[in-house]
Amino acid sequence: MSETVSLAVDASGAAHIVIDRPERHNAMTIEMYGTLLELIGQCERDAAVRCILLRGAGGKSFVSGTDIGYFTGFRDGRDGVAYEALVESVIDRVERIALPTIAVIDGWAVGGGLALATACDFRVCTDGSRFGAPIAKTLSNTLSSRNLARLAAAFGVPRVKKMLMLADTLSAQDALQCGYVYEVCGRDALEPTAAALAQRLIALSPVTQRAVKESLRRIVVEQRLDDEDLIEQVYGSAAFRDAVAAFVAGSSKR
Repeated sequence: MSETVSLAVDASGAAHIVIDRPERHNAMTIEMYGTLLELIGQCERDAAVRCILLRGAGGKSFVSGTDIGYFTGFRDGRDGVAYEALVESVIDRVERIALPTIAVIDGWAVGGGLALATACDFRVCTDGSRFGAPIAKTLSNTLSSRNLARLAAAFGVPRVKKMLMLADTLSAQDALQCGYVYEVCGRDALEPTAAALAQRLIALSPVTQRAVKESLRRIVVEQRLDDEDLIEQVYGSAAFRDAVAAFVAGSSKR
C-alpha cells in the first residue's frame, strides 16, 4: 500500500483521505490509484464512516492527474485505450461511493485531478484554486467520453470546450459562479468550511443521499432513466418508515 495516500477517520464519522506527494504536485502513480481504491473500500466497510473528504497535501495542488513518467512506456494507441480504461475504473469507483463525498481543494485541480474532483459530490476550495485540463498545450492526449460527460454536466459544454480545446483554466470564483464549487474561502478557513459541510451531510438521510447519487450517475454517465430498484430500496427502507411514523406522531401533537 502506498504511503503517499493515507486515511484518518474522526469521531464525527468523517473520513479524510489525503494524497500526499506535494513534490510532484500530488501526481498519481498506478500504486497510488490502487491505494486510493483500497481506502475507499475500507471506508465503505466501516459503519462509523458517514462522509468521505478527499484532499491533496502541500497547498499547491489537489491532484495533478497521473504522473507523466507513466506515459514514457507507451508504444501505440492501444496503450492509451488501456490507460483510459484504468482511469475510468478509478473515477467510476469514486463516483459510485454510496457515502457523500467532498473534494477539498487548495491549489490546482487539473487533468485527472479535475476528473477526480468532479466525481465527488461537492467541492470546497481556496480562493487561489484553479480548475482545468490544459492537455492541448501539454500532453496532446484526450479524456474519455465518460469523463467529458461528467465535465459537461458540471460546467456546461461551452466551458468544457474552452478548458480542453483552448487550454483555459477557471478561477475559484468562475467555478463558484457556475455552481461547480460549493464554497470558496481563504486557506485558513478551508478545513472548517469542509468540516461544516461534512457535518451537514452527516446529519441528513443517507438513504436519500445514496439514491440521488446513483440516479444522477446513471443519468449523466450512462444516459439511463431506470430507477425502480432505487425507488424500491428507498420506500422499502426502515429509515423511510421510521421517518413517516415520526412525522405523523409529531403532527398529531401540534
